[in-house]
Amino acid sequence: MKIYNKYIAAIAVSLVLASCKAPMATVIQDDVKNNIPENFKQDEQQDVNNNSGTTPWRQFFTDPNLVSLIETSLKNNQELMITLQEIEIAKSGVVAKKGKLSPTVRAGLGAGIKKAGRYTSEGAGDASTEIEPGKEMPDPLGNFEGGLMANWEIDIWKKLRTEKDAAVAHYLSTVEGKNFVLSNLIEEVADNYYELLALDNQMDIIQQYIKLQTRALEIAKIQKQAAAATELAVKKFEAELAKSKATEYTIRQEITEKENQINALCGRYPQEIVRTKESFMSTIPQTVYTGIPSQLLANRPDIKQAELELKAAKLDVEAARKEFYPSLEISATLGLEAFKPSYLVKLPESIAYNLVGELAGPLINKSAIKANFQTADAKQIQALYEYDKTILNAYLDISNLMSKVKNIDQYYQLKSQETQALDQSIDIANQLFKNSRADYLEVLLNQRDALDAKMELIEAKQKQLSTVVDIYKSLGGGWK
Repeated sequence: MKIYNKYIAAIAVSLVLASCKAPMATVIQDDVKNNIPENFKQDEQQDVNNNSGTTPWRQFFTDPNLVSLIETSLKNNQELMITLQEIEIAKSGVVAKKGKLSPTVRAGLGAGIKKAGRYTSEGAGDASTEIEPGKEMPDPLGNFEGGLMANWEIDIWKKLRTEKDAAVAHYLSTVEGKNFVLSNLIEEVADNYYELLALDNQMDIIQQYIKLQTRALEIAKIQKQAAAATELAVKKFEAELAKSKATEYTIRQEITEKENQINALCGRYPQEIVRTKESFMSTIPQTVYTGIPSQLLANRPDIKQAELELKAAKLDVEAARKEFYPSLEISATLGLEAFKPSYLVKLPESIAYNLVGELAGPLINKSAIKANFQTADAKQIQALYEYDKTILNAYLDISNLMSKVKNIDQYYQLKSQETQALDQSIDIANQLFKNSRADYLEVLLNQRDALDAKMELIEAKQKQLSTVVDIYKSLGGGWK
C-alpha cells in the first residue's frame, strides 16, 4: 500500500511540475488611453461641466415629427432587433459558464444482457456461483439498473470562474454595442429627416423658378413679335425652362427614395413621412458643448464596448493558460442494480454506488492547448489595438466636426448674402429686359446663378443641422 501511495504522489508531483511550464501572456501597454489630450483644441479650454453627449435625445431633438420617427425606429428597426438577440445570446453564454461551476446531476435507467464465455475467468466464476442456495447464476446474465449520476470539476485554479468572468465582460460589451446601435440609428434618422426637408425646400425653389422662367419665356415671345428680341432668345428661354422641369422630376425621385430610406429605418413599408418644411430655413441649430476628451471614455458606447472586449480577451488568455494545469474531477453514482427486475426491490443487496476522484493534466502533446493559448494571446493584442483605434477615431471625429461647425456657419452666412444679392440682380435684369435695355443672356445667367445659390444655401442649412447631430452622436449622445 505504501508503494502505491508513492506512485500516486510521484504522478501528482509530475503533473504540478508540468503545469508550472505554462507560457506567460504578452504584457500589453495602453499608450493611447494614457496619453489622451486634455482638450480637443490645444489653444482652447473646454468646460468639463458642459457636455452635450450626456443630454438625453428627447431633450436634444425638439421637432415633434422627428421625435415621432425616432420613437418608431427604436421599436421596429431590424438591425436593432438583431443586436438585442446578440445580447440574449451573450446572456445565455454567461449562464452556461456559470453552470460549469456546479455539479452536474443526471438520472437514468438501463437494461441489458450479457453472456460470458464458459472458458473465461468470468464465465467459470459465474458457473460455480449460486445466486441463492441451490440456484445457479443465470446464463445469459441480465442487468437492470436505475439511479443518479453526478459529475463535478473542482475549480482549484479558478479557471471556470475566469471563463465566467470573460463571458460576463462579453455580455456587457454587447449591451454597449446595443447602445452604439441606438446612437447610430438616431443619428441616421435625424440626418435623413433633415435631408428630406432640404429636398422639399429645393422642390419649392425649383417650382418658383419654373414660374419665373415661364414668365421670362412669355416676355421673350412678345418681344420677338415686336422685333425687340430674336428667335435665339426664345429658344434659350425654352431650353432653360425644360432644364428646370427636368430638375424638378429628379428632385421628386430623390424625395421618394429619401422617404423610403426613412421608412426602412423605421421598419415599415413605404408611406408618407409627416414633416413641416416651412420652418426648415429658419431652424437654429442646437448649441453643442464638447466637454473634455477624457469624458469620451465614459460617454461613448463604442469605446466602452471596446474596453469590455479587451477585458474579456485578457480573461480568455488567463483561462487558456490555466488549461496547462491539472484538473480535479469527482464523479459519483448511486442507484439500484440487479440481474432481474424483481431483485431491484431487495434492499440493501441491490444498492450500488461509486465514488471516484481524478486528478489529470497534460504531459505530452500539448500542441492543441498551446495553439488555443497563442490564439487567445493574439486576440488580446488585437483587442487592445481595436480599443486604441476607437479612442483615437473618436477624438479625431470630434476635432473634425468642431471645425466643420464653425466653417459651415461662415459658409451659410456668405451664401445668404450671395442669395440676397442675386435675387436683387434678377429683379433688375428682368426689368431691364422688359425695357429692352438688357440682353437675354444677362437674364439667364442671373437666373442660373440665383437658382444655384439658393440650392446651395438649402444644402448648407442641411449640413449645418446634420453636423450638429453628428457631433452630438460623436460625443456619446443618442442612446440615453
